Amino acid sequence: EEQLRESGGGSVQAGGSLTLSCVVSGVTHSMGWFRQTPGKEREAVAAMFTNGTTTYYVDSVKGRFTISQDGSKNTLYLRMNSLKPEDTALYYCAVASEPRIGMSMFAEQRYKYWGQGTQVTVSS
Repeated sequence: EEQLRESGGGSVQAGGSLTLSCVVSGVTHSMGWFRQTPGKEREAVAAMFTNGTTTYYVDSVKGRFTISQDGSKNTLYLRMNSLKPEDTALYYCAVASEPRIGMSMFAEQRYKYWGQGTQVTVSS
């Protein structure tokens, strides 16, 4: 079974940067980052295929966030620049171990395994 271990959250001022990390054990096919704030549904942030270079971002983070991976370290990253107060959320990494043909990279149902979440707080 997959195990995901996230780190890198914290508190920063608006305009600052953070890098989230997610160490993954097991087979992965696609990976993503999601976030959730109290009272709201969890939303996708970024995603990518394990064996590809194409990356996917929601409009609100395009140009500011970068998803990447280091296969040698079995680690998924989310580099977050130009952070805004509205980026404040609990961030989760997620992994799909099988192909989910036809399913959006941003669909929660795509991902079977989830991390415990790491808090990001951006102050104005």
